Amino acid sequence: NNLIQKTIIKTPFEVVGVDKGRRNEWYMVIANHQSWVDILVLQRVFNQKIPFLKFFLKKELIWVPFLGLAWWALDFPFMRRYSRKFLEKHPHLKGKDIETTRKACARFRHIPVSVMNFVEGTRFTKGKHQKQGSPYCHLLQPKAGGIAFTLAAMGDQLHQLVDVTIAYPDGIPSYWDFMCGRVGQIKVQVRYLPIDRKLVGDYFNDPEFQQEFQQWLNGIWHEKDQTLSQLLATKAQ
Repeated sequence: NNLIQKTIIKTPFEVVGVDKGRRNEWYMVIANHQSWVDILVLQRVFNQKIPFLKFFLKKELIWVPFLGLAWWALDFPFMRRYSRKFLEKHPHLKGKDIETTRKACARFRHIPVSVMNFVEGTRFTKGKHQKQGSPYCHLLQPKAGGIAFTLAAMGDQLHQLVDVTIAYPDGIPSYWDFMCGRVGQIKVQVRYLPIDRKLVGDYFNDPEFQQEFQQWLNGIWHEKDQTLSQLLATKAQ
C-alpha cells in the first residue's frame, strides 16, 4: 500500500503529531470519515508508528475488490448495522452488532492493538450533513455508543485515545481519484489524549454516564471541526 502510494500515486502528505506513538501500547483511534481513501491514509500514516489498525467495518465492505479480502485475512471485525425500522420488524436481532464488538474486543486483549472507530458511522456528504442538521461545519454528529462500549470492554488496557483529523483541501476524493493520482494534497493532524477512567462505564444503562460521555465526545468533535477549518483554509503552493 505505502510503496504504491509513494512510487506511483505520489500524492503529497502533510502529517503533524504522529511520532508520539509506540508499537507496544494499546490505543483507541478515532477519525472523521469522508471517503474510502481515509482507510488507506490511516494505514500509511500509522505504519510502524503504533500497533496495526483494526477497523470495525460494515459487512458490505467485504465485497470491495482486493481490500475486502485483505481486511478479512487480517481479522478485521465486520459488523452488520440494522436500522431502527428493520429492528422493529426483527426485534430478535437487537444487540447483534454489540455482540460482534464484544467478541472482537476479546480477541484484542492479548496483543498490542489500535482499535479504529469512525464515530460518525458513515461517510460525510453535504446531503447527510443537511439531513442531520449537524451543528458542525465539516462533520456529521458523532455516535458515542460504539466507542463507549469498546472502552468499557477494553478500558483497562487501552492506554491512550488517538484523535485523527483528515483533510482534503482540494475536495473529498473518491477511491478511484486517489488511485489515479488526482488528489492534490492530503493533510493529517494527530493528537494523543489520555483516557480518563471516568470514560469507562455502562453507556447503555446509565443515563447520567451516557450524557457525560456524549458531552465529552461532542467537545472533541467541536475541536476537530475547528481544526478542519484551519487545514482546509490553506492549500499547497
